[in-house]
Amino acid sequence: MKTTHLILSIFLSLTFASAQKSSYKSVFETSDHVKINYKVSGNGEACIYVPGGPGQGYPSFELMGGNRLEKNMKMIYMDQRGSGESGTSENYHLETMVKDIEELRQHLKIDRIFLLAHSFGGIIAVNYAKKYPQHTKGLILTNVTLHFLNNESVKEQIEYGNSLLLQENKAVSEDLLSAELSKISAALRKKRIGYKFLTEDIETIKKMDKIDSLHPRIIDFGMAVISKPREYPEYYTDYAPVTKDIRVPVLIITGKKDKAVGSGHYQTFQFPCQKVVSIDGGHLLYYEKNRKFINSVWNFVFRHY
Repeated sequence: MKTTHLILSIFLSLTFASAQKSSYKSVFETSDHVKINYKVSGNGEACIYVPGGPGQGYPSFELMGGNRLEKNMKMIYMDQRGSGESGTSENYHLETMVKDIEELRQHLKIDRIFLLAHSFGGIIAVNYAKKYPQHTKGLILTNVTLHFLNNESVKEQIEYGNSLLLQENKAVSEDLLSAELSKISAALRKKRIGYKFLTEDIETIKKMDKIDSLHPRIIDFGMAVISKPREYPEYYTDYAPVTKDIRVPVLIITGKKDKAVGSGHYQTFQFPCQKVVSIDGGHLLYYEKNRKFINSVWNFVFRHY
């Protein structure tokens, strides 16, 4: 056993051996009177989970392996406004989504937190750390995008989609990339293999769909971002350049076969204090590579405890 792993094991056993796992669900009201559903479970360093989507609820992450983190961390799962079981709003701007996280932190009376973001959630988490570095203990970015639907990632998706359809990859002008991807995605769905952007295993999607069916959720936030890009242009901005000014510790967990955000997108990040863990898998590493995911997060949190 490596020395760092031995030290981590001793630390965790001493710190958490006598702790009993606590769990509860509750609701708090934001300053603009939106009711936010959240759940707190586990013991240890406080960590707020920021879902992807946009607008994905938290149960699929929690129940597909994310809850294993609770053994050594206090996980705080939050349904963003317009998502999951939280209330709807007339305002889904990025600044407001960041403010909701800050108000939850204040509501829970926690001084400094870790943020664990998946996929689209990276945009929200990074902007929180930029605005509130004094309250951010560290960022854990799992398969995140910091530039939603950027051209390079879309090109990779188009190339991958063409390979699945056994058709030639042709040159496409940048102004037609979105339309080309939509056409390819429709063809993949027709063949019932559209899920392959997320994972190679259909059983993973079946499990996720089953969880979602047992936890009905609203999707107002996600629909607003997708259907009103002119109203919410901030979600389509490239935030990779601002990472060079975010000096909190950052763990980047990336999948070598992640076609949802692009397998090389993380290489545009420039955090001064970042560690990259590259795992041989797709977009849902927290489930399909759960042991490596959990250990990577715990090791990072231990180093910055």
